[in-house]
Amino acid sequence: MDWQRGLRRQFGREQDFGLENLTSEPFFSEFRVSNPVSKSSYRVVIRGLGPGGNFCSCPDYATSELDTCKHIEFTLGRLEKKRGASAAFVRGYQPAFSELYLRNDGKRRVHFRAGTDCPPALREAAAGLFDAEHNGMLPDERFGELERFMTIASKSGHEMRAYDDALDFVAGRRDADRRAAKLAQLFPRGAADRKLQALLKAPLYPYQAEGALFAVRIGRALIGDDMGLGKTIQAIAAAEILARNFGVSKVLVICPTSLKYQWQSEITRFSGRQGENAARVINGGRPRRQKDYALDDFCKITNYEKIQPDLDLIAAWAPELVIVDEAQRVKNWNTIAARALKRIDSSYAIVLTGTPLENKLEELVSIVQFVDQHRLGPTWKLLHEHQVKDEAGRVTGYTGLEKIGQTLAPVMIRRRKSEVLRQLPNRTDQNLLVPMTEMQMRYHQENADEVAKIVQRWRKTKFLSDKDQRRLMIALQNMRMSCNSTYLLDQETDHGVKADELAALFDELFAEPEAKAVVFSQWMRTHDIVIRRLEARGLGYVSFHGGLPSEKRPALVERFRDDPTCRVFLSTDAGSTGLNLQHASTLVNMDLPWNPAILEQRIARIHRMGQKRPVQVINFVAKGTIEEGMLSVLAFKRSLSAGILDGGSGEVSLGGSRLNRFMKDVENVTGRIGVGEAVAPAEEVRNIVTTNDAGSLEDISAEVNAAAGTPAVVPVDGSDPWQALAHIGAQFIGALAAANDPNAPAHPWIERDPVSGTQSLKMPLPPPETARQIANALSALADGLRGKIA
Repeated sequence: MDWQRGLRRQFGREQDFGLENLTSEPFFSEFRVSNPVSKSSYRVVIRGLGPGGNFCSCPDYATSELDTCKHIEFTLGRLEKKRGASAAFVRGYQPAFSELYLRNDGKRRVHFRAGTDCPPALREAAAGLFDAEHNGMLPDERFGELERFMTIASKSGHEMRAYDDALDFVAGRRDADRRAAKLAQLFPRGAADRKLQALLKAPLYPYQAEGALFAVRIGRALIGDDMGLGKTIQAIAAAEILARNFGVSKVLVICPTSLKYQWQSEITRFSGRQGENAARVINGGRPRRQKDYALDDFCKITNYEKIQPDLDLIAAWAPELVIVDEAQRVKNWNTIAARALKRIDSSYAIVLTGTPLENKLEELVSIVQFVDQHRLGPTWKLLHEHQVKDEAGRVTGYTGLEKIGQTLAPVMIRRRKSEVLRQLPNRTDQNLLVPMTEMQMRYHQENADEVAKIVQRWRKTKFLSDKDQRRLMIALQNMRMSCNSTYLLDQETDHGVKADELAALFDELFAEPEAKAVVFSQWMRTHDIVIRRLEARGLGYVSFHGGLPSEKRPALVERFRDDPTCRVFLSTDAGSTGLNLQHASTLVNMDLPWNPAILEQRIARIHRMGQKRPVQVINFVAKGTIEEGMLSVLAFKRSLSAGILDGGSGEVSLGGSRLNRFMKDVENVTGRIGVGEAVAPAEEVRNIVTTNDAGSLEDISAEVNAAAGTPAVVPVDGSDPWQALAHIGAQFIGALAAANDPNAPAHPWIERDPVSGTQSLKMPLPPPETARQIANALSALADGLRGKIA
């Protein structure tokens, strides 16, 4: 402690701060110390030379427990150079007025200092309340008597100065006591009270009700439950209790960009609040955000990156409750976003993080500082007491962590799955909405435009050629693939959010040593981008797909089951049947299959007999895309048989009433595509080339052609060149018919000169092998005809 004070003394007296005396007293006065570099200023109160009694409004003084800081030491250094300083400090501080102030020498406590003019009655009341042997300290057990003492002081006519930090501390204690009393009155049975079950549109499990009440009772709390235990619904329940009973009308949610729409959806779903004013996602440029913050909303949802530039807007809106989700996602809390977060002022705060905190001491310090900056004490002291270092001074571990847990208990609630196992359902499903990057949206929109053209053609004619059907299937497929990553379409870039969200989920899930997860995607290229994240984190995995020889498949299942370092089972739908993977309890669908039966087959790999733990199913859904439309129109999935888009035949012929139903469902799904926020990719991977997914629907060349909008000849069975020729001939006749009919819909092979109006035919060639077989057949036919003529 002495060396820490020495550092501040040396540093403070070397500074070139500005100093302004705010009273007429030359030494024992209040000063303003200003920093010309940072443009900040702090109020400094000097009551003596040594530690104790002096005060500074800076954060370091509030949390260091040293009773000094560089601003106090700077001020003392200046005062000691003034004439009469030695005599003044020897004489000591003897004001006529009395003071109520706060000291923090390991624990914050209220102190009383009597002035020279303090009347006998007030001195007597103070003697019965404050401990004279400890510099007039107010014992904790006597805190309830402070209000009566302050009433006596106000009626005495004597000047008693109560400083802001002391008054804030007293007010906080009073509010907490009153809040606890009101909660006991509102919910006399605590977490078991039926009123809590009627609070939201979904029932709360007992531990969730307990967490919500804990957060409200404490006022500023940290909920550190294991992943999958419903921290979000606990925070929403706490917000509703505060809104309905404690006057809270403005809630700010701060979360990663990828979770903003998820929060909006769940607030609407659970709270029952309707309309955009219930939960508004803050998006767009500064003018739009400024307009959004000026609106009268119950909840606003923003991301970490927007805190610093929007601090003035947040302060003007003045949220009463701040919810910070996925706090562990800010790995370095000495960042602009982290510092900005700590500058947000609110009466209530709830921090959510599922990462075990005892293994990340440095990150824990700053997370807890937002909840209660005094809870863990100064960082220097905490690390000194709990870090284990080698001879070279490198940190090799931590010790005495149980003491930290005891210190955190008043502000943190943490439950493990094993503790609440009996309360959990057998299976929970969560649709996790994630944003798209700009590049993803570009691919998605190109194919959406192609779908729109085909739908428009169908509206006019109620007929689609085989070629249009195939183009439609490819465009729909490409839209879905773009939702995972651009890598699935171009094999070079990796713009996408899903894989990074999965990696963040694993960071939380695998903090539990025995946790394992199964990840499904229809496309092997999704495996590629996931594998890169797994290998970067040193996580073991197996990749299961249709191209694996059957004799090698059991070994992969056995490794996943028996190898503790193998945490992830990656699978295409080749693994959706016949596998027993119940040693995992988390299943992630990177993309939803069109067929609901296949979805249930996937889930049945872990949600089956022998599963001893609750199962969590997480579906990644790209916001504002075809995937979100699929969720809205379940009939679309029912109308598609297995094989159309899930790895079946590349040739699909739809006709009659089935085509009508299908096209109506296409309209419904694409018509429900919403508006999502495009985000910058977390990382960009270039020049990566792999082979095509053996289980994909189309050959990649056809996919690229369709994505680029180039019409392709529908391939047919190459063993019959006459069938191929007849097929091409039919398409050629259709193009000629369209060219001669001004009322016919635009044909992709027909091009019209915008000036002359002249039409030309641009006919794509069939695949090389098909073209060769057709040429050979026609050549043989010509030879035969020449022979007959001769």
